[in-house]
Amino acid sequence: MTFRHRIFSVAAVLGLAAAAAVPFVGSGYAMSLTINLLMFVALATAWALFSGPTALISLATVAFFGIGAYTVAVFGEVLPWPLVLLLAAAISLAVALVVGLSTLRLKGIYFVIFTFGLSELIRQLVTWYEANFSGSVGRYVFLDITQPQILWQLVALTAAIFIAGAWLQRSRLGLALRMIGDDETAAMHCGANVTRVKLIVFAISAIFMALAGAMIAPRWTYLDASIAFSPLVSFQVVIMALLGGAARLYGPALGVIPLVFLFEYLSANFPNYFSILLGVTFMAIVYLVPQGIAGLLERRQKTPRLVPGAKEKA
Repeated sequence: MTFRHRIFSVAAVLGLAAAAAVPFVGSGYAMSLTINLLMFVALATAWALFSGPTALISLATVAFFGIGAYTVAVFGEVLPWPLVLLLAAAISLAVALVVGLSTLRLKGIYFVIFTFGLSELIRQLVTWYEANFSGSVGRYVFLDITQPQILWQLVALTAAIFIAGAWLQRSRLGLALRMIGDDETAAMHCGANVTRVKLIVFAISAIFMALAGAMIAPRWTYLDASIAFSPLVSFQVVIMALLGGAARLYGPALGVIPLVFLFEYLSANFPNYFSILLGVTFMAIVYLVPQGIAGLLERRQKTPRLVPGAKEKA
């Protein structure tokens, strides 16, 4: 383990411990803000498990997030909470396997468009089902799960995602995934089963996203398809991961922290222009920090410093 990874591990442990202590020492607003931070750290890091090494931009985050949330809305009052979480993970796994088998051969803009279409398709199907079979457009969520419990569950989920990411980086599966991201044809010639590797990691990422949606769902009293499957979530996650640096395990967290505060400010002060400002933020990030904050930090560490008094050679 390098010194940089040790620093990240210590910072992650301290950060999660501080988040877990917020219900005891913080205000209601601090707890709400911490829940938002944890939710987006979990989603952005889970997104980066697959999209970071492969460089495939997936907009399906909200599809799995919404599946988890809606599983709670449908089964939360009739099943024990652990079974609800298990069911959310199982449904997202099934959807990820079906979708992955048919789409992970796509590349570039075709993959982006398909994943965005998948999210919209699921949203429209849920809306159609609710209107034609349930007789309403949404569902009420009344569960005996408090805000501190939601926060602690998200702390545990975020820790699990970091552990899974660290394991993936050191495993043969992670090595194969990075080879695929560098050159898929070369990876195939080296014996990597490209479809299977991408499918496994895509499914792992989807399960974590669904669990995040399930854990956050009790925070909402009312839930419908427009809330659970809002495309804004997918775009926010991509922006956060790219700002922090999707190629590094700790990168997405570096992007989540400043952008959550920025989005809080924009949504509170410029609600009518939020989508426009979100797009401007996205373009600025891609143009100004293409390697993310983590890439800038690593580049500074690798840049040799001149000896005092020495002159730089041309």
